[in-house]
Amino acid sequence: MAGLIPLSFAQQRLWLIDRLEGPSAVYNIPLALRFSGAVNHAALEAALRDVVVRHESLRTVFTERADKEEMAHQDILGPEALSVPFEVGETHEGGLAQELEEFGARPFDLARELPLRARLLLLAPEESVLALVIHHTACDGLSIGPLFRDLGTAYRARCQADGRAPQWAPLPVQYADYALWQREMLGDEDDPDSEVSRQSAFWSAELAGLPEQLSLPADRTRPAVSGFHGEAVPIEVGAEVHRGLTRLAREARASSFMVVQAALALLLTRLGGGTDIPIGTVTAGRDEVALEELVGFFANTLVLRTDTSGNPTFRELLERVRSKALKAYAHGELPFERVVELVSPERSLARHPLFQVMLVFHPDGDAVPDLPGLRVGLEDVDTRSAKFDLTLSLRERFGRDGEPAGLTGELRYRTDLFDHGTAGQMAARLVRILAAAARSPELPVGRIDILDAAERHRVLTAWNDTDRHAPAPGLPALFSAQAARTPAAPAVSDGGLVLTYAELDARANRLAHLLAARGVGPEKLVAVALPRSAQAVIALLAVLKAGGAYLPLDPAYPAERLGAMLRDARPELVLTTGQDDPAAETAILRLLLDDASVRAELEGLPATPPAVRTHPGHPVYVIYTSGSTGRPKGVVVTHGALADYLAWARRAYPATAGTVLLHTSLSFDLTVTALWTPLTVGGCLFTASIPEIAEMRGNASGPTQSAGVPFTFVKATPSHLPLLAEASGACSPTGQLLLAGEALTAEALRAWRRRHPDMTVHNVYGPTETTVSCADFPVEPGAELPPGTVPIGRPLANTRIYVLDSALAPVPPNVVGELYVAGSGLARGYLGRPGLSAERFVACPFGAPGERMYRTGDLARWRPTGVLDFMGRADQQVKIRGFRIEPGEIETALAADPVVAQVSVVVREDRRGDQRLVAYVVPVEGATPESMDGSAVRERARLLLPEYMVPAAVVPLSALPLTPNGKLDRAALPAPPAGIGKSCRGPGTPVEEVLCELFAEALGAEGIGADEGFFELGGHSLLAARLVGRIAARLGVEVRLRDLFEAPTVAALARRLGRVGERDGAAFDVLLRLRAAGSGTPLFCVHPGGGISWCYTGLIPHLPPDVPVYGLQSRALSHDTTHPATIEEMARDYREQIVSVQPAGPYRLLGWSFGGLVAHAVAVQLQEAGEEVRFLGMLDSYPEFHDDGDGLPRGGEDDAVELLNEAIGGLDGLAADELPRMLAALRHHRALWRGYVPRRYRGELLLFTAALDRPEGRDPLREWTPFIDGVIEEISLACAHPAMLSPGPSATIGTALATALSP
Repeated sequence: MAGLIPLSFAQQRLWLIDRLEGPSAVYNIPLALRFSGAVNHAALEAALRDVVVRHESLRTVFTERADKEEMAHQDILGPEALSVPFEVGETHEGGLAQELEEFGARPFDLARELPLRARLLLLAPEESVLALVIHHTACDGLSIGPLFRDLGTAYRARCQADGRAPQWAPLPVQYADYALWQREMLGDEDDPDSEVSRQSAFWSAELAGLPEQLSLPADRTRPAVSGFHGEAVPIEVGAEVHRGLTRLAREARASSFMVVQAALALLLTRLGGGTDIPIGTVTAGRDEVALEELVGFFANTLVLRTDTSGNPTFRELLERVRSKALKAYAHGELPFERVVELVSPERSLARHPLFQVMLVFHPDGDAVPDLPGLRVGLEDVDTRSAKFDLTLSLRERFGRDGEPAGLTGELRYRTDLFDHGTAGQMAARLVRILAAAARSPELPVGRIDILDAAERHRVLTAWNDTDRHAPAPGLPALFSAQAARTPAAPAVSDGGLVLTYAELDARANRLAHLLAARGVGPEKLVAVALPRSAQAVIALLAVLKAGGAYLPLDPAYPAERLGAMLRDARPELVLTTGQDDPAAETAILRLLLDDASVRAELEGLPATPPAVRTHPGHPVYVIYTSGSTGRPKGVVVTHGALADYLAWARRAYPATAGTVLLHTSLSFDLTVTALWTPLTVGGCLFTASIPEIAEMRGNASGPTQSAGVPFTFVKATPSHLPLLAEASGACSPTGQLLLAGEALTAEALRAWRRRHPDMTVHNVYGPTETTVSCADFPVEPGAELPPGTVPIGRPLANTRIYVLDSALAPVPPNVVGELYVAGSGLARGYLGRPGLSAERFVACPFGAPGERMYRTGDLARWRPTGVLDFMGRADQQVKIRGFRIEPGEIETALAADPVVAQVSVVVREDRRGDQRLVAYVVPVEGATPESMDGSAVRERARLLLPEYMVPAAVVPLSALPLTPNGKLDRAALPAPPAGIGKSCRGPGTPVEEVLCELFAEALGAEGIGADEGFFELGGHSLLAARLVGRIAARLGVEVRLRDLFEAPTVAALARRLGRVGERDGAAFDVLLRLRAAGSGTPLFCVHPGGGISWCYTGLIPHLPPDVPVYGLQSRALSHDTTHPATIEEMARDYREQIVSVQPAGPYRLLGWSFGGLVAHAVAVQLQEAGEEVRFLGMLDSYPEFHDDGDGLPRGGEDDAVELLNEAIGGLDGLAADELPRMLAALRHHRALWRGYVPRRYRGELLLFTAALDRPEGRDPLREWTPFIDGVIEEISLACAHPAMLSPGPSATIGTALATALSP
């Protein structure tokens, strides 16, 4: 590179982006000038040329070395034969905008084209528009002024009678001087006292721990590769607000830019971006006077980090912004790309590194050239592109008296993330924040309302309009009324025991009298320690009839947990049996229902209800839930709250009037719906677990009801869905299925709905503290569910739901906040835990005085339609390597894999400080964990997820472990086996060997594993560019910088390079370029039986570097072409393909297995056409087809995969939907092979044979002799046929081929 002019750091960054993403218009700067008056076309064209000659940056292209191993350099074109692109065309006002957009959207070829082009569009005889497009590598915002000034000077000169060139003073420096000075000024990184070392130290500390990605309320999931199509919404701030902002800036010794930055950071926080907000901006980079009149790219990008935490006043937030900004500006010369290398964020094509939101301020006034005889104005141009997720561009306006006159600009957004309406709402919210800051800078930022009045009404009132004021009778009264209406109807079925409503009522009444005699009444708690049964239903109902509250204890729970609940609750007594007694070792009074004396006492008690009066505020039950500290907490639910819920459930779930399956633990509040709702509407409870039901219905001797009567209503958790499927429909309801307790995904529900298309499913949500549930989302038959989490719906009657930020302010729709619940369904609180109750049940700022709301700890967001989405737990939202991650998003992607039936993603820290995402997957029906390839699932997930969300390990399980309540038991998930997901394996193929060597060389490492990532090991863009060049030179394949970003490990990149054609949509083209580079005679490789020729890539590192290599692939792989009817027809097709690349001989041919037979036929046809065939090679090919008992499978997938593996040398890199095409091709080729007799080839044959699995009695030399006119040289390899092109044999074959192909 000695003597060459380097790129400036800013140019270098854009060159790398161009290499990474390919040519695009994203960094085009479009300008348009409207001319009123007669334009001198020749003078204008000459003036443009004068400007390009004056500014070397406008006539600079970027040149790379032929081997592409070094950074490009500046190549300044001489003015002598310079041709500036200048066109003249006609258009009309209606088509002008499109003309300008299309002209500005054409990308530049930075290596070949001048970075400027112009077109003069004629609208009328004296009305025209000059469109200018300049690439950002040659121009920045502050270049427009000198550019237009020089254009005016040159045009004025060229319009003179003599048309001479302008006589301007030469520029003191050119852009090349700046590029050299910049590197000299920064100094050497090895010098600790250099400027680059000083600034590097600052930015390393300043950006440590920076969030990798800003969470924004996008309308769509961020794609794995970002698009750059963009649109914009206008922003306008009035003069009065502008004056207030200017006054605030002056008082704070800050700039208007800093005020807007503070407002933007606050907006991003309030939109869910967190409190650590990185925003990008640009600095002019023109500190030297000599640069002021130069056209070029001097601007540098800075990252301004804002801490919005702690609810400061806006003035305090501004001071934070000012302090950070001044320090950043003082260290603003370090190139942005170097800052990226220092911080080393997770590299991704999905987002811009370090920041995704840009803020730009433009100076007041529109610079336009002064052109004689013309009135000149600026014309708006929109290229519909966006470099960042959001870009806020503003211009301050001032009146003639210098007074602030307002801010105008735009908010530009990526259309693959945001809708126009969403961007418009964000812009309006920013204006609202600026107005509040100007008006009340002392206001805490949490109190600045970002909602307008209509939005606030919607989220607080309209979507919570659920009041139903009719008082609901309590549960005992509801049951008594139903028993009076249907005394003979069955109420409970428990095995062989069926109780009618009258019988259930009588038994419960007798027991209620007994309990009352033992002191049970209002505010008294009775523990019921009985398994799910008719006896338990009687006991629970009796407690309520006696006026008490029940505490359900599942005897199946661990003794320690039962003991802890009893010690904490201190019930009045325990209702149990001798077998189930959890209180035997305590002093708590026990009533054993199987005790003979108790039974006798019950017989003598009245069957009518005791005279008890309860108040809606009295407790009805206490259910314990897990506490975050590990200590269970008892939730006290009142009679009024339960009555209110049952009033809703009776209306919403009419299927409860039929037969209802009671299958979950009584200690789980999910059971409340199925337990009590049916008994108030005439339904019948059937008590049994799902496996028990399946067994009964498979056994003809089982009870009549369980064997034949379908259930009309079932409530379960999403984790129960596989159990329902295994029960073969025995437990699936005919009326309604309610799913609760966990997040529900469309993927988890899809199979069940497919089997039961006429069923209504309800996704219900609600913590125990809100009395069973507080939101419901019905999924009607035929309703489409998009992938992902199913919404939780709308609030129940008499329930209000608020989604709030940390300052308890309502968040806008689409913004994630914490979910709070208010209304009549709230529990009283936690038993004996007043402090915790006060912490979780807080004052409601939106209700009547004294009203409470419950803080759920769940995250949610409103959809614009008023439906709620569950977004996970606030305490389960994890942060790994700076990314905030919601495991549910990853679970949705993995659930889309066709081999996955169930999935759960958790964060594990099996080693201190080593947090990893681990996915646990259950295979689909018919597969086993042993047969599932977790690494393949992980690789397919890479296609759907950004790299930071791809699990470190995928662990197949036969089933996900469940708690007794049917929820996922996270504690029971096993640690991933040692080594899974974190491989240090060495290279497994020849290409991997070369790549490992080149990776290590680029990174300065001793050696790396095939599964280690280039960027994880410290690689950055500059190293990546050099590495890509080295790979291309070494392997002779086309490789792009983008390939390395998308496949950053050796193994992934090797697979990608092995299928080079696929990147251009040509994976199954008949002629596939395996290595197109090289000046030697090509080698053409014919596919084996499976039809693809990717398998030959392992030979390439061993072949002479000047030999191009092409693969020939079967047309049978395509659905759209006619398949050849004979081998001779196939050979004729391949001969034409070969001649299209190499019109004349000598030719070189190679084929493996079936491909050897076809290569032989091609060779014969070439000779018959008068061409020379210099080389024919075969890999374990035979002229005669033998079935030998290995016919193609007709049904078994495993057999098909095994056969394909043999036929094409491995299935690595193949997608599941490609396997059937391979199998079809294999069948077709074997059909062609049967009965085919080769003709005679005049030449020698190099034959490689597999010794380990040669069929008994077969001799390849003897079999080929009748069809070969020359010497047959056999090289036997100690391998099996399918392993011919694995790394070891490939090296042997490649070396022998290199010798044979040498001149």
